[in-house]
Amino acid sequence: MAAVFLSRVSRRLRSSSPLLSPSIFDPFFTNSQSKPLIPVHQPQIHPKTLDTKFETYKYYQVGGFDDQLLKFLRSNLNVQLSRYSTSSVGGGKSGENQNEDVEKKSGVQLSWIDLYLPEPVRPYAHLARLDKPIGTWLLAWPCMWSITLATQPGNLPEFKLLTLFGCGSLLLRGAGCTVNDLLDRDIDTKVARTRLRPVASGRLTPFQGIGFLGFQLLLGLGILLQLNNYSIVLGASSLLLVFTYPLMKRLTFWPQAYLGLTFNWGVLLGWTAVKGSLDPAIVLPLYISGVCWTLVYDTIYAHQDKEDDLKVGVKSTALRFGALTKNWVSGFGIASISSLCLSGYNADLGWPFYASLMAASGQLAWQIWTVDLSSRADCNRKFVSNKWFGAIVFSGILFGKLAT
Repeated sequence: MAAVFLSRVSRRLRSSSPLLSPSIFDPFFTNSQSKPLIPVHQPQIHPKTLDTKFETYKYYQVGGFDDQLLKFLRSNLNVQLSRYSTSSVGGGKSGENQNEDVEKKSGVQLSWIDLYLPEPVRPYAHLARLDKPIGTWLLAWPCMWSITLATQPGNLPEFKLLTLFGCGSLLLRGAGCTVNDLLDRDIDTKVARTRLRPVASGRLTPFQGIGFLGFQLLLGLGILLQLNNYSIVLGASSLLLVFTYPLMKRLTFWPQAYLGLTFNWGVLLGWTAVKGSLDPAIVLPLYISGVCWTLVYDTIYAHQDKEDDLKVGVKSTALRFGALTKNWVSGFGIASISSLCLSGYNADLGWPFYASLMAASGQLAWQIWTVDLSSRADCNRKFVSNKWFGAIVFSGILFGKLAT
């Protein structure tokens, strides 16, 4: 069935656009068991241009396999590569293994959004990065730290508050990604990692993006209104940081520091949601710790795009630090752990907190010492591992509170 569907798609596209030659589609429609899906010979690069109703792609036919064409089929024609079977595509591999080969060859990563959500919903889910939960974790953990730290000694944190802040982190992170994509759509088209984002690729118009942003903010407001008045005012003020963060990469080499101020605002909000006021002796060191932690993980993350950033003309700490990146982020890591220690000391946490800080220090040191800053895959792997750093610190604060 997949072969029949794809052959119909190819005929329809070729009849509607003279630029689509039959040779483009040949690799997808072979039924020969002897011809592999992905050629193993040395690829030859042939630049071509593919016009669609969505945008004009500049792509390359690599060794008989059109990488950008695959992306076009995936994003605009709803082709489910995971449904390929050995009867429809040659090579003798199962559909799942062929899908892995296709992802490796093309750079396209299919997620649960592409496989299970209705087609009209998919661009919005990708816009909110629902398939990449690491951003939600990094936003939620500082909130959880603060809520648990504000809890009475010997007690567990209130589950309702943890749930509200978890849902709020999901919505605010989605809103932040939407704002970022709307403001950066001219830049995203020039960066390999971001050119297929929904707004940059044309799958969503800016007006649709703004409408989706309003929907997320409305849901977030429903969560915020369940908190006390102090927290409502404090939470609403964070929107200034959310809306201005995407502009920082155009203005300063320190957008990661500004992201730290934004992502860790939940430290202030979580404490006031429990206490109704702020205690600077505890909350301020915790906030500083979160900002320094963000400078560590987001500088590592920024090294993925440093070549593209240079071409486009945007700034980052990865470019600012250059070859001294590991020295800088080591300093920020030490500052983060030290500030956490000060906050826990002022909050009279028990010994389990300090034991967890040793484990968290080891996790952070492992990231910094072993990351290969020239490898995008390794930078992303170390960046994603920060969810475990947040979990270790949370468990330390929790057991430290129960031990007092």
